[in-house]
Amino acid sequence: MTSEAVRRVLSGSPWEETFGYARAVAAGDRVLVAGTTAFKGPVLYGEGDPYEQAKVAFTSALDAITEFGLGPAAVVRTRMYLTHLRDVDEVGRAHKELFDSVRPVSTLLVVEGFVDPRILVEIELEAYRGAVDS
Repeated sequence: MTSEAVRRVLSGSPWEETFGYARAVAAGDRVLVAGTTAFKGPVLYGEGDPYEQAKVAFTSALDAITEFGLGPAAVVRTRMYLTHLRDVDEVGRAHKELFDSVRPVSTLLVVEGFVDPRILVEIELEAYRGAVDS
């Protein structure tokens, strides 16, 4: 794959610079979105609210794929990482609201924690540029 076939989108997150990664990378027909939280700049949205954090994180991830001309219908995989089992239903509710008609494959994991203890959920997306009705 040539370098022209790979395109990167940055969101301005300070962690992108610190750790050397991009918010999203398009490689061929695949668009991969890095782990995304409810942080926008220095502000954490939905502190203490897993549903709100999931909605903000998914919206930020979907914003990244719009840079490639894609929308929710192009999403083929989601991954949700939670710090508490008790939050499964609320994060699942946010996922269903956004992807019920799309039905991507999905993974949900409970993890030990994140880089900031206020983060309750982190998500990843994978989209396909050949999807119909993006």
